Amino acid sequence: MGSSTRLKSLLAAGRFILAPGVFEMFSARIADRMGFDALYMTGYGVSGSHLGVPDAGLVSYADMVDRARCIAEGISAPLIADADTGFGGLLNIRHTVRGYEAAGVQAIQIEDQEMPKKCGHTPNRRVVPLADAVRRIEVAVDARRHDDTLIVARTDARTGMGLDHAIERGRAFAKAGADVVFVEAPESAGEFERIGGEIDAWLLANMVPSGRSPVVERADLARWGFDIAIWPSVAMTAACAAIESGLAHLKRQGSTTGSPVPSYSMAQLHELAGFQDVWAFEKRFAES
Repeated sequence: MGSSTRLKSLLAAGRFILAPGVFEMFSARIADRMGFDALYMTGYGVSGSHLGVPDAGLVSYADMVDRARCIAEGISAPLIADADTGFGGLLNIRHTVRGYEAAGVQAIQIEDQEMPKKCGHTPNRRVVPLADAVRRIEVAVDARRHDDTLIVARTDARTGMGLDHAIERGRAFAKAGADVVFVEAPESAGEFERIGGEIDAWLLANMVPSGRSPVVERADLARWGFDIAIWPSVAMTAACAAIESGLAHLKRQGSTTGSPVPSYSMAQLHELAGFQDVWAFEKRFAES
């Protein structure tokens, strides 16, 4: 499918972008048909659902770009995608940006953590020196082949080095050409407001309920100068809770009859999976 809507155009028009996290095709298709302006491919979700490992630098470039391509081709909304640290050195970052871009990703997130990176809402994250982090962004900006491709520069410096230094990094990333600045894990609403007032770029806020940051309402984020809010865990936490509840009912009762867990019918699941196209093809070509 692929998106014909350009995320850059929406941001330039002043649209506040609310982007739920997706991690495989069921979540991507459900979110896409609900009309969100963009979707966010979460590295945590891909790590956990695709390989069953923590978001701790264990997923490869090949794993991530293949998942990004699958999602981007199957949705109509623009896709923002987590690219970790670029999966290596500066040459790897160039390769990553070009690969994600070719896969159909419209906004590519590069962060300043040391390798192996860790989820931004877990402890013991360390960042590379500022000059090295800026160089990553310069390479990412230079690597893209299309002006509409956005580079999202994320800093994880807040937790270990303080908000002042995180804001300094955000400003440096914007100066280096980043289109969107993402300061990970602010620890209060006041910190979000400071970031919005002190960094001159399109700004992304990460909303992770029960994570390190408070949940801030969309109206407040927009008023403070933010342009994008991602909710990376919204689908995977709901899915995991529903799966556990549904299976627990089956184990207790020996049947799904009477389960209180909302569930798709097989007809709905067939439609979501795309069987209509298969049946139309068979009617046209395979039936004698």
